[in-house]
Order: sequence, then C-alpha cells, then structure tokens
Amino acid sequence: MAGKSKGEQRIGLLNGFAAYGMWGLVPLFWPLLKPSGAVEILAHRMVWSLAVVGAALLVLRRWAWAGELLRQPRKLALITVAAAVITVNWGVYIWAVNSEHVVEASLGYFINPLVTIAMGVLLLKERLRPVQWLAVGVGLAAVLVLTIGYGQPPWISLCLAFSFATYGLVKKKVNLGGIESLAAETAIQFLPALAYLLWLGSKGDATFGTHGTGHAGLLAATGLVTALPLVCFGAAAIRVPLSTLGLLQYLAPVFQFLLGIVYFHEAMPAERWAGFGLVWLALSLLTFDALRMARRGVRGARGPATTVGAGAGGVVRERA
Repeated sequence: MAGKSKGEQRIGLLNGFAAYGMWGLVPLFWPLLKPSGAVEILAHRMVWSLAVVGAALLVLRRWAWAGELLRQPRKLALITVAAAVITVNWGVYIWAVNSEHVVEASLGYFINPLVTIAMGVLLLKERLRPVQWLAVGVGLAAVLVLTIGYGQPPWISLCLAFSFATYGLVKKKVNLGGIESLAAETAIQFLPALAYLLWLGSKGDATFGTHGTGHAGLLAATGLVTALPLVCFGAAAIRVPLSTLGLLQYLAPVFQFLLGIVYFHEAMPAERWAGFGLVWLALSLLTFDALRMARRGVRGARGPATTVGAGAGGVVRERA
C-alpha cells in the first residue's frame, strides 16, 4: 500500500465512506417499497441485482470467470451455499427494517466481528490473543443482558450476525471478485425469485405494476441499491489498507443505530443501552488489539486479526 499515491488513497477513502454510508442509510429505502412485503422485496432485489451486475459485466467484458466457475463443482457448490445464506440475511434485514426493528438489526452488524472470531475458533481452530478472548467474553455478556432486556434472545441480531459471518466464511473459500461473486449468487437466486414473483402475480397479489410506475421504479432500483455500494467498496478495497476498511465498517451499523433512534423513534430502555454499551466495549477492545498488532507489523496469517479484517472489510460485499 506504500506505493499508492495520496490521491489514490483519498479516492479510496471517499469510496469507502460512500459504500459504508450507503449501507448505513439503506434503512431509509426499504420502507419506501411498502405495501410490498419483505419476501416480494427480496425477490425483486435478487432479480434486479442480476440485471444490474450483468449489465456491468457486459460493459467491463469480464466473463472468463463464469466458464471457469462452471468447471469447478466444489466452488459452484460453495457459491450456492453463499447465495442461500445471503438470501436469509437479506430477507431478515428487509423484514426487520419494515417491521420497525432497525436498532436490533444494527446490533447484528455490530456483533458480526465477534461472531466471525468465534467461528474462526470453533471451525478453523484459530488461536485468540488474550484481548480477543476478553472481547468475546464481553460480547457474550452483552447478549445475555440484551436477552434479559428484550425478554427473549435478540434473534434478529443473532440471525443477521451468524448468517453474515457464515457468508464471509464461505466467501473466503470461493475467492471471487465482488461483482463476479454477486453475479454468480444472484444467478442462482434468479429463477426461484422470478418464479415467486410470477406466482404472486398469478394470484393478483403482486404490487409491481399495480401501484403505479413510481413504485415499480423503486422495486427495480433494488438492483442499484445492492450493486452501487459494492462498486464503491471495490474501488476502496484496492486503494486503502484492509485495516482501514475494517474500521470504516462500523460506520454502517452506527448510521443504522442512529436512524433507529432518531428517525424511526424506536425505544431504547436502560437495559438495551447497557447491552449496546457492552457490545461497543467489546468492539473497542478488538479495534485496540488490531491497531496494536498492525503497528507491530504483524501480518497474523494464523491469527484471528486477519479474520476480523476479512470479515470487516474483505467480505462485506453484498450486505443488507
């Protein structure tokens, strides 16, 4: 990264802010699609995302990867798993926002790095440093406090965090570029999504085309809402260090959290503030530890510091 000019890094930072800013402000968009239900919105997002990334790939003339992917059944199977997991993530997120659970949805992306670390330990047998163990412990305490506060486990947050962490784990194995990966995943999602929309239309329950051109245009715009932040993220990823992207990732849940409180007026009783405070403490510990190791010049090929970085930056491509 030392070879990058200051101008290039400035462009990268602007694109990083744009990507995470759009991801953070997306809760403002999903309510505009009512009276469409969450599943109909999700299906349109799949269909129109494929249209947008397909057009982008035509312009860029980047199709060689598709033939290679079709000749690799194992990688194709992983892409299918990634498509299934991100479908769950997208669907839960859209439902959460349109059901006035924006704060709880933001929590999912706050705790995602902690879940990524836990999965690294359990599945990849990675070894944690003491500060990382402390952060995970504080995160578990936060979940307990929030469970007491909500009267039940914060299942929306946990579902979003675990689905996205699983998605990140699978994507590390696939190793495809952002636009290519989204194209492959939405290609797998396309037929089931289109079939659902056609079935919905045959019942007379589809909102596309029955609530005016403005509503139809907004549903079609779900493709741009999905792809545009990804393009900005890709421009940032090649220009700024992964550690910087790892810090920028917190912009999205911060914006979502603030929108939930200030714009959507969601309740924040004392026990919920306590739970969020513990989550932020855990993330502060992780950030401190990552910056300390970065200053030492430790690449951490085996340690979870790179896992956190990958989960924070390298894998955040098709988030909600």
